[in-house]
Amino acid sequence: NSSAASDVYKRQPYFTLLAILAFCLGACPFSVWIGRWALDKDIREYGDGNPGATNVFRAGGRGWGCLAVLLDVAKGVPFVLISYSFFGLPVTAAMAVAVCAILGHAFSPLLRLRGGKSVGITFGTLLALPQHEMVITVAVFMFLGFLFIQNDAWRVILGPSGSVAYLIANGAAAEQAVFMLCVLAILVVKHFDDLQTIPRPREKLIVWLQSRRR
Repeated sequence: NSSAASDVYKRQPYFTLLAILAFCLGACPFSVWIGRWALDKDIREYGDGNPGATNVFRAGGRGWGCLAVLLDVAKGVPFVLISYSFFGLPVTAAMAVAVCAILGHAFSPLLRLRGGKSVGITFGTLLALPQHEMVITVAVFMFLGFLFIQNDAWRVILGPSGSVAYLIANGAAAEQAVFMLCVLAILVVKHFDDLQTIPRPREKLIVWLQSRRR
């Protein structure tokens, strides 16, 4: 036990460095830069004003939008992945690095703390972590939200909410549930205004249910 504690202590500087680097990479507003350098536009003047990939689609079309999504997802991967696969940090430390990456994107100092809504980078960090049930459950519940819920913000929130419920119900490690709760808290903050409305079923679902009653 003492040797394990000593080993963790020796790796503390690696964790601190990786957490800082993950935050800094997460804070890089690639979508804004694509809009500025490739499209000569400020994507924050489109759609909901969010500095994220969705508004790159609106400002520049499918190709640039796909690139923005790819970069937002990708920047959540490297420092989370190498934290445990190369430096041998415990998974709890890797999860903390992941939270730092998401926080960097959500509250980017380069955008005066007005970062993106953090969906893409969240998936990037989940893909990098070794507990794949988290990314699978988030994706499944978000997909269900897309099928049944009209409001985009509630679709997003359903992902981590459902994942937390699944992890607890299946007796997963406590740190996984805590990590997903942290993710959920960040996403709630970033989607807070849009969550003021009550979630409504999709219109197509309503039409289908009405047709079944006839």
